[in-house]
Amino acid sequence: MNSSTPDSFESFWLSVNGLQIRAYALGNGEPLLLLHGGGVDGALLSWRLAMPALAAHRRVIAFDWPGYGESQPNPLPNSMDFYIQFTGAVLDALGLQRSGLMGLSLGGGAALGFALAHPERVESLALVDAYGLAEKLPLQRLSYDLVQADWLMQWSYALLRKSRALTRWTLSYILARKESITDELVDEVFRIIQQPDAGKAFLDIQHADVLPDRVRTCYMERIGELHMPTLIIHGEKDTLVPIAAAREAVRRNPAIRLAVLPRCGHWPQRDAPDEFNRVAVEFFG
Repeated sequence: MNSSTPDSFESFWLSVNGLQIRAYALGNGEPLLLLHGGGVDGALLSWRLAMPALAAHRRVIAFDWPGYGESQPNPLPNSMDFYIQFTGAVLDALGLQRSGLMGLSLGGGAALGFALAHPERVESLALVDAYGLAEKLPLQRLSYDLVQADWLMQWSYALLRKSRALTRWTLSYILARKESITDELVDEVFRIIQQPDAGKAFLDIQHADVLPDRVRTCYMERIGELHMPTLIIHGEKDTLVPIAAAREAVRRNPAIRLAVLPRCGHWPQRDAPDEFNRVAVEFFG
């Protein structure tokens, strides 16, 4: 059943691998599937400001990953293979054999992995501050230790649930432009954090992928296998996924286009929506 959200997006449910998945769509034309990131992200949280611009030329679809937003959680442990397989299952549920694909962070890793596994199904690919290009996190061993300390992660989320100020401070590590951290955005993220299982799905994939000395998912050695039109959009000041990996990917595969957005962090479509939309529409339009 389709309905309209306050933003005029179509809102509907998809049945994917036995899970009820919340999806949103806008526009007409060739399909473009958007994959959001980890943490407490969601389809509209990441893509609300980008979908109207992209929908001028495309049928744009975004969905909440299992365990995010309104979607049912995955009862099994998450892994990058799960997210890659699930991307294909979403396309199947939408009746799409082939689509444009754009992914942010965790969603970028899933988009990249899916494009390598099923290139015939990806018409064009955009990777936004994508996971899966770097062999290590900036603070690899510390990240591993934190992920293993479940009690600490649960305590952190408990603190966030009590404090808008702490939520705002946390966003400053994701967004580089102070003016991007609006009261509206803080309120939206703070509301999402109130959900009892907020962050659980992300912690699951971290458990699966973060090792003591490296991350399990790194596609850099296969980046030359990408032959569909590919764009990397990366925030100049991203501290979570440093830009060096994006530059190395382009060095290894010069056919990839790189767009570096100045004064942007890990969430460029929120840091600089107009600049982001201009680059994305030029590529997918």
